Amino acid sequence: MRKGFSIFWIIYMLFFAIPFPMLIYYNTKDDSIPNLMGDNLWYSLSILALSILFWAILLIGYYQKWVFRTFSIKRNIEKLKTTGEPREAKILESTKIHKTGATYDTYELTLQFKNLSGSPIMQKTMVNDAKPYERRYEVGKTVGILLDKEVNKFPYFIFASTEVSIKKMTVFLTNLAWLTFASLVIWYYIYSYDVESNGMGWHFMGIGHPLLTCAFMLLLYRTFGAFIAKKFIGKPDQLFRIKFKGTQTTARLLKFSQTGTYINAQPMVDFELEYTNQFNQIHRANIKKIVDLFDLDSVRQKYFSILYLKEDPQKIAFEKDLNELKGEF
Repeated sequence: MRKGFSIFWIIYMLFFAIPFPMLIYYNTKDDSIPNLMGDNLWYSLSILALSILFWAILLIGYYQKWVFRTFSIKRNIEKLKTTGEPREAKILESTKIHKTGATYDTYELTLQFKNLSGSPIMQKTMVNDAKPYERRYEVGKTVGILLDKEVNKFPYFIFASTEVSIKKMTVFLTNLAWLTFASLVIWYYIYSYDVESNGMGWHFMGIGHPLLTCAFMLLLYRTFGAFIAKKFIGKPDQLFRIKFKGTQTTARLLKFSQTGTYINAQPMVDFELEYTNQFNQIHRANIKKIVDLFDLDSVRQKYFSILYLKEDPQKIAFEKDLNELKGEF
């Protein structure tokens, strides 16, 4: 349900980022051949340069996300195999995921283990089992894991038995997808010049041309998405850092209030909490989170279990929220 909802919003936003600006531009522009030579060439060239810059930023970002990230994860896993902090994790829940044509059995696990500060935490994760006959991932059993001591690069932990390799076909297909997308962008520049220049160069480029507006909308979505994640949800790397390095304690609720912000009709609530650290020092800190309308009564409880960073006491998170963080390793 949630996956289908996400796909709908991706398609919805892509429509307003690419087809919609094109529909507006080509249905409102004058089809008669204008005399563009009197227009300010430097203005048009500035718009052209800006559009190229936007597309370059997008293409570089997509390549890093689609291709480089795979090699980066492989390198980090290999590093964790030799430098990771060993832990024993108990399997609390184990659900087999049925995938048609899959080479390996896949399980969704809920693990319990002590983090780098010794606080017990739970972590949900997916794992591929190449040796199902060993029945390693049954409830109640323990598995060896390795934690990233710095918690600064994904993945933040791996199974001690992890074997990593990169599928050449996957790398080929992701490179092909990126090259196809880049080729379409280049083709659109050539197409626009051939159809709209009328022998007058780039004079036709304006602020409303899809070469600029499409790139701008895609960048806007990326920037807005990052802002929402940082402001209202929290950066995943920061939350994982609190989870894997934080110390567990009980915080007292001083007050809570609605911020006036709503995400998908759900209110954002600001919690002001007070807790005592390991040195018996009292700290106050705030957590902002989206609260389900059907779960508003839970915000009125007096005490919450939290994790905080010793080196930065203002960085705190609800233990319940951290336990919902997922990782696929």
